[in-house]
Amino acid sequence: MYRVLICDDQPDIVNALKIYLAPEGYELFEAFNGQQAVDMVREKNIHLVLLDVMMPVMDGVTATAKIREFSNVPIILLTAKSETEDKVLGLNVGADDYITKPFVPVEVLARVRSQLRRFASLGSHEEAPETLTIGGISLDDRTKTVTVEGEPVSLTPTEYAILHLLMSNPGTVYSTKTLYEAVWQEAALGSEGSVAVHIRHLREKIEINPSEPRYLKVMWGQGYKLEGRQK
Repeated sequence: MYRVLICDDQPDIVNALKIYLAPEGYELFEAFNGQQAVDMVREKNIHLVLLDVMMPVMDGVTATAKIREFSNVPIILLTAKSETEDKVLGLNVGADDYITKPFVPVEVLARVRSQLRRFASLGSHEEAPETLTIGGISLDDRTKTVTVEGEPVSLTPTEYAILHLLMSNPGTVYSTKTLYEAVWQEAALGSEGSVAVHIRHLREKIEINPSEPRYLKVMWGQGYKLEGRQK
């Protein structure tokens, strides 16, 4: 049973999200500020966090950064339409996705399911390891680990999924829409902008000089590709 943490300083929103998610059979946990969320992720075996951006004590962006210091649990930000800058900042510090208030139940369920599928796949084990190596980047899909020039790098589930797709198909250009639908496993409904944020964050982790990338290239007006040959 998946454990989902819902964190919002408004009890009515927490209760509404619990009503949406309860029929899925998830074990649901509550928190009402960012510090409570960080503590609960440390203490419980949480599989996904729904995290409001604007909260007292500790905001959602700061909480995301704190959680990323010790966990790669999927984090979906809960944002208002006016919180665009906070939304982008949250993605930059490690959030995997966001949902804009007011919520549409079917969207909440789709995004939660998508992130949990990806998280579950990161924990799976295959009998034979699958290792992809391009230049100094190595990805082991059995252990779900990535190294760059022999040094381990910590990726979120979304970053890992993007890198795995691009390394599996070096030289192939993926449009933002195609990349979103392949990684998020849902139709792109105006959320493709988050792809650019994740690409930038991934580039900062795998490139020696992110401003002059050796591997992860943007093809202006076309999309993204990973340059190089598999070894």
